[in-house]
Amino acid sequence: MKNKFSLVAVFAVSTAMLFSCTKEPLNNLTNEESRIYVTNSDSTINFGSYKTYSISDSVAVLDNGQSYKDLNDVDKAYIDAVNNSMQARGYTLVSKDSNPDLGIDVNRIYNTTTGYIGYDDYWDYYGGYWDPYYWGYGGYGYYIPSSFGIYQVTEGAISIDILDLKNANTKGKIDVIWNGLIRGEGIFSVNNAASNVGALFNQSAYLKTGN
Repeated sequence: MKNKFSLVAVFAVSTAMLFSCTKEPLNNLTNEESRIYVTNSDSTINFGSYKTYSISDSVAVLDNGQSYKDLNDVDKAYIDAVNNSMQARGYTLVSKDSNPDLGIDVNRIYNTTTGYIGYDDYWDYYGGYWDPYYWGYGGYGYYIPSSFGIYQVTEGAISIDILDLKNANTKGKIDVIWNGLIRGEGIFSVNNAASNVGALFNQSAYLKTGN
């Protein structure tokens, strides 16, 4: 299968990294500027040959190796946003029992990593962040003992898969013919669902049905 791959990181990410004078330019990004939109599709597919679709009424939550179904307000907002985008491209929503050409899954993904940080390294990296003069000891230096701390970071993402149900029987399998991935701050927000899904569809102009 040949894939067509697109990635859009908001332009401010690159400009901030090039021109900012701060030590941590990414800390100055807004939530919107931090988001990354990735799409991947089968370049051999004629998306215009599909007319109907069905979308799952809940999301699959993939949480550090565990999976389950869920439906909260954010999930509903993403499902509604996908419906609106698909219908704007000319596709017709039908029930899953009506032999839809396409099936759509929305997924919520979490991945937690654990590591440690050495505070002596942290001190060296940031060049010292306490001022001896504040405490009345001008000219004094600080000593920080060698130690470390454990931390955990949880990253989240929204993934949308479009499945080829029309040709499943012929091929003997269900192919994922399009995938969109959203990462960044504020993605699990009802208010941001429509714009996030819209960004994926904006970089997938080929995703539309024929007349």
